[in-house]
Amino acid sequence: MTDLFPWDLTVVVERFPHFIKAALITLQITSSGIICGLIVGFFVAMMKISHNKGLKGIASAYIFTVRGTPLLLQLFIIYYGLTSVVTIPPFPSAVIALGFHNGAYIAEIFRGAIESIPVSQLEAARSIGLSHRKSMQRIILPQAFKRAIPPLGNQFIIALKDSSLASTIAVPELLLRGRQLGSSSFMYMEMLIIVAIYYLLLTSLLQFILKRVDKKFASGKRKVRKIW
Repeated sequence: MTDLFPWDLTVVVERFPHFIKAALITLQITSSGIICGLIVGFFVAMMKISHNKGLKGIASAYIFTVRGTPLLLQLFIIYYGLTSVVTIPPFPSAVIALGFHNGAYIAEIFRGAIESIPVSQLEAARSIGLSHRKSMQRIILPQAFKRAIPPLGNQFIIALKDSSLASTIAVPELLLRGRQLGSSSFMYMEMLIIVAIYYLLLTSLLQFILKRVDKKFASGKRKVRKIW
Protein backbone atom coordinates (compact mmCIF):
# COMPACT_ATOMS: atom_id res chain seq x y z
CA MET A 1 0.00 0.00 0.00
CA THR A 2 1.46 3.38 -1.07
CA ASP A 3 0.22 6.92 -1.65
CA LEU A 4 0.00 6.20 -5.37
CA PHE A 5 -1.70 2.83 -4.82
CA PRO A 6 -3.75 3.08 -1.62
CA TRP A 7 -5.22 -0.44 -1.75
CA ASP A 8 -3.93 -3.41 0.18
CA LEU A 9 -3.16 -6.20 -2.29
CA THR A 10 -2.44 -8.66 0.51
CA VAL A 11 -6.14 -8.51 1.32
CA VAL A 12 -6.88 -9.42 -2.30
CA VAL A 13 -4.75 -12.55 -1.95
CA GLU A 14 -6.17 -13.45 1.47
CA ARG A 15 -9.84 -12.98 0.54
CA PHE A 16 -9.59 -14.47 -2.95
CA PRO A 17 -10.67 -18.01 -1.88
CA HIS A 18 -13.74 -16.56 -0.13
CA PHE A 19 -15.29 -15.93 -3.57
CA ILE A 20 -15.12 -19.48 -4.89
CA LYS A 21 -18.69 -20.35 -3.90
CA ALA A 22 -19.98 -17.11 -5.43
CA ALA A 23 -18.07 -17.88 -8.64
CA LEU A 24 -19.74 -21.29 -8.83
CA ILE A 25 -23.14 -19.67 -8.43
CA THR A 26 -22.25 -17.24 -11.22
CA LEU A 27 -21.38 -20.21 -13.44
CA GLN A 28 -24.65 -21.94 -12.54
CA ILE A 29 -26.70 -18.86 -13.43
CA THR A 30 -24.80 -18.35 -16.67
CA SER A 31 -24.88 -21.97 -17.85
CA SER A 32 -28.57 -22.39 -16.97
CA GLY A 33 -29.46 -19.10 -18.66
CA ILE A 34 -27.47 -20.04 -21.77
CA ILE A 35 -29.18 -23.44 -22.04
CA CYS A 36 -32.60 -21.80 -21.71
CA GLY A 37 -31.56 -19.15 -24.23
CA LEU A 38 -30.42 -21.79 -26.74
CA ILE A 39 -33.71 -23.67 -26.49
CA VAL A 40 -35.82 -20.52 -26.74
CA GLY A 41 -33.61 -19.05 -29.46
CA PHE A 42 -33.77 -22.14 -31.65
CA PHE A 43 -37.56 -22.37 -31.58
CA VAL A 44 -37.99 -18.62 -32.09
CA ALA A 45 -35.59 -18.77 -35.05
CA MET A 46 -37.66 -21.59 -36.58
CA MET A 47 -40.78 -19.47 -36.08
CA LYS A 48 -39.08 -16.45 -37.65
CA ILE A 49 -38.16 -18.31 -40.86
CA SER A 50 -41.45 -20.20 -41.14
CA HIS A 51 -44.06 -19.41 -43.78
CA ASN A 52 -46.73 -19.02 -41.10
CA LYS A 53 -47.39 -15.29 -40.69
CA GLY A 54 -48.77 -15.76 -37.19
CA LEU A 55 -45.64 -17.54 -35.95
CA LYS A 56 -43.41 -14.98 -37.67
CA GLY A 57 -45.36 -12.18 -36.03
CA ILE A 58 -45.03 -13.69 -32.54
CA ALA A 59 -41.29 -14.26 -33.03
CA SER A 60 -40.75 -10.73 -34.34
CA ALA A 61 -42.72 -9.21 -31.45
CA TYR A 62 -40.70 -11.21 -28.91
CA ILE A 63 -37.36 -10.21 -30.44
CA PHE A 64 -38.44 -6.57 -30.74
CA THR A 65 -39.59 -6.43 -27.10
CA VAL A 66 -36.52 -8.14 -25.63
CA ARG A 67 -33.99 -6.20 -27.68
CA GLY A 68 -35.80 -2.93 -27.01
CA THR A 69 -35.82 -3.20 -23.21
CA PRO A 70 -32.90 -3.62 -20.77
CA LEU A 71 -32.17 -6.94 -19.09
CA LEU A 72 -32.42 -5.34 -15.65
CA LEU A 73 -36.00 -4.27 -16.36
CA GLN A 74 -36.88 -7.77 -17.56
CA LEU A 75 -35.34 -9.23 -14.40
CA PHE A 76 -37.36 -6.87 -12.19
CA ILE A 77 -40.58 -7.70 -14.05
CA ILE A 78 -40.03 -11.43 -13.49
CA TYR A 79 -38.96 -11.10 -9.84
CA TYR A 80 -41.07 -8.15 -8.61
CA GLY A 81 -43.74 -7.57 -11.24
CA LEU A 82 -45.19 -11.08 -11.29
CA THR A 83 -45.61 -11.35 -7.50
CA SER A 84 -49.37 -10.76 -7.80
CA VAL A 85 -49.57 -13.87 -10.02
CA VAL A 86 -46.66 -16.07 -8.94
CA THR A 87 -43.69 -15.68 -6.64
CA ILE A 88 -40.44 -16.85 -8.20
CA PRO A 89 -37.33 -17.19 -5.98
CA PRO A 90 -34.24 -15.10 -6.83
CA PHE A 91 -32.11 -17.79 -8.50
CA PRO A 92 -34.83 -19.11 -10.87
CA SER A 93 -35.81 -15.50 -11.63
CA ALA A 94 -32.24 -14.73 -12.70
CA VAL A 95 -32.06 -17.86 -14.86
CA ILE A 96 -35.43 -17.15 -16.51
CA ALA A 97 -34.52 -13.53 -17.18
CA LEU A 98 -31.12 -14.44 -18.61
CA GLY A 99 -32.61 -17.17 -20.79
CA PHE A 100 -35.51 -14.97 -21.91
CA HIS A 101 -33.13 -12.13 -22.77
CA ASN A 102 -30.46 -14.16 -24.55
CA GLY A 103 -33.07 -16.17 -26.42
CA ALA A 104 -33.89 -13.17 -28.61
CA TYR A 105 -30.27 -12.57 -29.59
CA ILE A 106 -29.57 -16.27 -30.09
CA ALA A 107 -32.68 -16.51 -32.29
CA GLU A 108 -31.28 -13.84 -34.58
CA ILE A 109 -27.92 -15.61 -34.64
CA PHE A 110 -29.57 -18.89 -35.65
CA ARG A 111 -31.79 -17.15 -38.19
CA GLY A 112 -28.83 -15.42 -39.80
CA ALA A 113 -26.81 -18.64 -39.89
CA ILE A 114 -29.67 -20.60 -41.47
CA GLU A 115 -30.36 -17.93 -44.07
CA SER A 116 -26.67 -17.79 -44.96
CA ILE A 117 -26.86 -21.34 -46.36
CA PRO A 118 -27.56 -21.17 -50.12
CA VAL A 119 -31.14 -21.98 -51.04
CA SER A 120 -29.80 -24.22 -53.78
CA GLN A 121 -28.76 -26.77 -51.14
CA LEU A 122 -32.31 -27.01 -49.87
CA GLU A 123 -33.63 -27.31 -53.40
CA ALA A 124 -31.09 -30.05 -54.18
CA ALA A 125 -32.14 -31.98 -51.10
CA ARG A 126 -35.80 -31.69 -52.08
CA SER A 127 -34.98 -32.83 -55.62
CA ILE A 128 -33.63 -36.17 -54.36
CA GLY A 129 -36.81 -36.87 -52.41
CA LEU A 130 -36.09 -35.46 -48.95
CA SER A 131 -38.94 -33.66 -47.22
CA HIS A 132 -38.52 -30.08 -46.10
CA ARG A 133 -38.14 -31.21 -42.49
CA LYS A 134 -35.49 -33.82 -43.25
CA SER A 135 -33.69 -31.39 -45.56
CA MET A 136 -33.44 -28.92 -42.71
CA GLN A 137 -32.34 -31.58 -40.22
CA ARG A 138 -29.71 -33.26 -42.40
CA ILE A 139 -28.44 -30.51 -44.70
CA ILE A 140 -29.20 -26.98 -43.52
CA LEU A 141 -29.11 -27.05 -39.70
CA PRO A 142 -25.75 -28.85 -39.29
CA GLN A 143 -24.05 -26.26 -41.47
CA ALA A 144 -25.91 -23.39 -39.80
CA PHE A 145 -24.89 -24.53 -36.31
CA LYS A 146 -21.23 -24.54 -37.33
CA ARG A 147 -21.51 -21.03 -38.75
CA ALA A 148 -23.29 -19.85 -35.61
CA ILE A 149 -20.52 -20.91 -33.21
CA PRO A 150 -18.44 -17.65 -33.28
CA PRO A 151 -21.37 -15.24 -32.71
CA LEU A 152 -22.84 -17.62 -30.13
CA GLY A 153 -19.52 -17.52 -28.29
CA ASN A 154 -19.70 -13.74 -28.09
CA GLN A 155 -23.25 -13.94 -26.77
CA PHE A 156 -22.23 -16.48 -24.13
CA ILE A 157 -19.52 -14.14 -22.85
CA ILE A 158 -22.05 -11.31 -22.69
CA ALA A 159 -24.39 -13.60 -20.75
CA LEU A 160 -21.62 -14.37 -18.26
CA LYS A 161 -21.07 -10.68 -17.57
CA ASP A 162 -24.82 -9.95 -17.53
CA SER A 163 -25.23 -12.51 -14.75
CA SER A 164 -23.87 -9.85 -12.38
CA LEU A 165 -27.30 -8.18 -12.54
CA ALA A 166 -28.60 -11.06 -10.42
CA SER A 167 -26.98 -9.28 -7.47
CA THR A 168 -29.83 -6.74 -7.60
CA ILE A 169 -32.31 -9.41 -6.46
CA ALA A 170 -30.02 -10.86 -3.77
CA VAL A 171 -28.60 -13.84 -5.65
CA PRO A 172 -25.26 -14.50 -3.88
CA GLU A 173 -23.09 -14.39 -7.00
CA LEU A 174 -19.72 -12.66 -7.44
CA LEU A 175 -20.77 -9.02 -7.45
CA LEU A 176 -23.09 -9.33 -4.45
CA ARG A 177 -20.37 -11.19 -2.54
CA GLY A 178 -17.93 -8.40 -3.32
CA ARG A 179 -20.37 -5.73 -2.18
CA GLN A 180 -21.12 -7.60 1.05
CA LEU A 181 -17.48 -8.13 1.99
CA GLY A 182 -16.67 -4.59 0.92
CA SER A 183 -19.31 -3.10 3.19
CA SER A 184 -18.29 -5.26 6.16
CA SER A 185 -14.55 -4.62 5.82
CA PHE A 186 -14.67 -1.09 4.31
CA MET A 187 -12.33 -2.35 1.60
CA TYR A 188 -14.57 -1.91 -1.40
CA MET A 189 -11.82 -1.54 -3.98
CA GLU A 190 -9.96 -4.65 -2.84
CA MET A 191 -13.15 -6.72 -3.02
CA LEU A 192 -14.06 -5.32 -6.42
CA ILE A 193 -10.57 -6.14 -7.69
CA ILE A 194 -11.15 -9.76 -6.64
CA VAL A 195 -14.51 -9.77 -8.46
CA ALA A 196 -12.84 -8.36 -11.58
CA ILE A 197 -10.13 -11.04 -11.48
CA TYR A 198 -12.73 -13.80 -11.20
CA TYR A 199 -14.67 -12.44 -14.17
CA LEU A 200 -11.48 -12.19 -16.21
CA LEU A 201 -10.62 -15.79 -15.35
CA LEU A 202 -14.11 -17.04 -16.18
CA THR A 203 -14.34 -15.17 -19.48
CA SER A 204 -10.83 -16.35 -20.44
CA LEU A 205 -11.83 -19.95 -19.69
CA LEU A 206 -15.02 -19.57 -21.71
CA GLN A 207 -13.10 -18.05 -24.63
CA PHE A 208 -10.63 -20.93 -24.55
CA ILE A 209 -13.43 -23.52 -24.62
CA LEU A 210 -15.22 -21.71 -27.44
CA LYS A 211 -12.06 -21.52 -29.53
CA ARG A 212 -11.53 -25.25 -29.10
CA VAL A 213 -15.13 -25.94 -30.11
CA ASP A 214 -14.87 -23.62 -33.11
CA LYS A 215 -11.62 -25.25 -34.19
CA LYS A 216 -13.15 -28.72 -33.90
CA PHE A 217 -16.41 -28.07 -35.73
CA ALA A 218 -15.44 -25.38 -38.22
CA SER A 219 -15.51 -26.74 -41.74
CA GLY A 220 -14.33 -25.49 -45.06
CA LYS A 221 -11.59 -23.39 -43.55
CA ARG A 222 -8.18 -23.77 -45.08
CA LYS A 223 -4.97 -22.29 -43.86
CA VAL A 224 -3.50 -19.81 -46.29
CA ARG A 225 0.16 -20.40 -46.90
CA LYS A 226 2.35 -17.39 -47.31
CA ILE A 227 4.46 -17.36 -50.45
CA TRP A 228 7.63 -15.41 -50.00
